[in-house]
Amino acid sequence: MKAEIIAVGTELLLGQIVNSNAQYLSEELASLGIDVYFQTVVGDNMSRLSQAIKGGAERADLLILTGGLGPTQDDLTKEAVAEVLGKSLHIDRMAMDNIDRFFQGRGTPMTENNRRQALSIDGGTPLPNATGLAVGNAIAENGKFYILLPGPPNEMKPMFEAEAKPWILQHVLTHETPLYSQMLKFAGIGESALETRLLDLIKDQADPTIAPYAKEGEVTIRISTKANTESEAMVKLDKLTEEIASRLSDHLYATGDIPIEKTIIDLMTEKGLTLSAAESCTGGLLMETLTTVPGSATVFLGGIVCYSNAMKEKLLNVPHDLLEGENAPGAVSAETAQVLAEQVRMIVDTDFGLAITGVAGPGYSERKPAGLVYIAISRRGGDTKVIELNLKGNRDTIRLRSTKTILYHLWKQIKDN
Repeated sequence: MKAEIIAVGTELLLGQIVNSNAQYLSEELASLGIDVYFQTVVGDNMSRLSQAIKGGAERADLLILTGGLGPTQDDLTKEAVAEVLGKSLHIDRMAMDNIDRFFQGRGTPMTENNRRQALSIDGGTPLPNATGLAVGNAIAENGKFYILLPGPPNEMKPMFEAEAKPWILQHVLTHETPLYSQMLKFAGIGESALETRLLDLIKDQADPTIAPYAKEGEVTIRISTKANTESEAMVKLDKLTEEIASRLSDHLYATGDIPIEKTIIDLMTEKGLTLSAAESCTGGLLMETLTTVPGSATVFLGGIVCYSNAMKEKLLNVPHDLLEGENAPGAVSAETAQVLAEQVRMIVDTDFGLAITGVAGPGYSERKPAGLVYIAISRRGGDTKVIELNLKGNRDTIRLRSTKTILYHLWKQIKDN
């Protein structure tokens, strides 16, 4: 089963908004065992949109269109699909009632062009919009399948999950063997190094398949197989997972699509451990990352953003002669990172204290280059571990990589002990 995603909107071509819908839909379709071969972006033009639909139908079995369902004259997606299929449009009564209730609730008159949002293609299935006004559509014609979704992600995603996905399972995948996948998450290793360790598995793959994905500071592998039942699939997936884990046990932190910070919070909660942090160049990014995890309050007790030397001295008792002076190591040093980690751990009274200090860039600081970062982990009753990092990238990348790296080393310490 092949699919094509057609994103409609001149604003996409102008770069005014990012086409995040295509990324979401590609991941969702892959999880259903549907291969996305093409992604197309087309402007709000009837002729070009019709050409894109005709071309997509020649290449793919399933076309998913996002955008162009709104009330204005340049919202042309339903008209274009109807024209290509030789269909007419009609007002869907339930969608129209929803639009009427919306304007009545606001106490404002409805302009006539809002009726366009209730249009539906003859012979198709209206897809209710739980978070907006424009109704979606799904239609099967001549062995091809067409799904029309709104452009705004906060409308598109709920409609796909609640309406389009069940329609695909019922009408499109009736004769397809189900696809089952397992996500493996790695930290502390780059995509190229990970691929090298698994090269023979990747080269010889047949079933299950192995697909790596890289993000800043972490790598994900999706292993997938087709099987008649979930238990049959898991036998194959578990066997491959065990082989990968045996090669990368120091980097495989989760067998599921979860971030490393959640893995850490879950582990520390289970072990009854607590954590604090002192941040300089990352400016609170580490603490923000940790506290996005629900339940983190039982583990992360607090921290300090000590951006200036004065704050390092005043709040964390870093000696002045360590920070400034002709022979001082400076704020960006292993010595300062160690003191920060140890002091924040003692002040907040936690089992672990983390510290990050360095140069995020873009220029030099203390005659030290951007990307030079020191991270430290202080453990109650144990030695403090300090690591020097030499990172590449812009300011945001250096801050993010510093955060992900210290989380990886914290995970290793918790796991190994």
